[in-house]
Amino acid sequence: MAQKKAHEVDSWLARPSPEAVVVLIYGPDRGLVSERAAAFASKTGLPLDDPFSVVKLDAADVDRDAGRLVDEARTVPMFAPRRLIWVRNAGAQKGLADDVKALAADPPRDAIVLIEASDLKKGAALRTIVEGAFAGMALPCYGDEARDLETVIDDELRAAGLTMALDARNALRRSLGGDRLATRGEVQKLTLYAMGKEEITLEDVKAMTGDVSALSLDDAIDAALGGNIAEFDAAFTKQCQSGSQAAQLLAAATRHLQNLHLMRGELESGNRNAAAVVAAARPPVFFARRRAVERALASWNSDTLNRALARVQSTTLQTRKRPDLAIALARQAMLGIAVEGARLSARK
Repeated sequence: MAQKKAHEVDSWLARPSPEAVVVLIYGPDRGLVSERAAAFASKTGLPLDDPFSVVKLDAADVDRDAGRLVDEARTVPMFAPRRLIWVRNAGAQKGLADDVKALAADPPRDAIVLIEASDLKKGAALRTIVEGAFAGMALPCYGDEARDLETVIDDELRAAGLTMALDARNALRRSLGGDRLATRGEVQKLTLYAMGKEEITLEDVKAMTGDVSALSLDDAIDAALGGNIAEFDAAFTKQCQSGSQAAQLLAAATRHLQNLHLMRGELESGNRNAAAVVAAARPPVFFARRRAVERALASWNSDTLNRALARVQSTTLQTRKRPDLAIALARQAMLGIAVEGARLSARK
């Protein structure tokens, strides 16, 4: 079968098979599809800015004009030994699939056909045709895993001549994933911001990545549960100044308290200590927060967590009735939790 598993795609793209003249790159991560298509196109050795050598088509246009893809692939090149026919935005178009089927049965001698497609389920016509073609290759692209994110980060750091502190890398990794182009863009933005320095710090990440609001929310919630009233007030104020809504803080606090309640149940069962419970938590606790969560588990029991959760849920309802007072109400509720957190910490 002319296909590769997701983890085999990059190695194949590094040394594409010359027999593959109909290449389908598909998957839900459109950024990764685009990046890999560009990588394959560069491997052809053709000048990608030359319209005589590289013909770019939209799948919808191919679908409306039956036989167009076949005609383009059969056209004899004038200024190069072959041409690249690059089709984007492919999906379930029947006309496109019919053209690809014709090319798979009788592969073009003077052209390479590259197709970028959305997520194609097993059995989809276009995917089935390419997978079954001797001269075809189907390459799936799925969302980045942790290993892939590390590779992207390392590539961009190397290109910029920078290093990154461990806590900064952990924070950056948390804000990435889902789309390869967006991920690479975030890392490039960060390296540009840190240009002239030797090492990227956690503060650099907080200042530049798209997940700054989540990091600030975590800071505010952890400070409140830890009884650090001044730290909470500073983090909450910073969050409000960044334009975030009080509802975001209350929603995040609700989720965190619910997760703490589940972890506290594990702790009270007596089978594991706080560190073991936090390490095994699902969803996993962000590395930089683990010590704060462990301290909260040691201070807050099921009853006090229930009280805090009830306070947050009641305040959420109040903010919906009085949105003009949302920030004040949220601050008051979380300050109350911070005061109780200070009392509980003092009792340890």
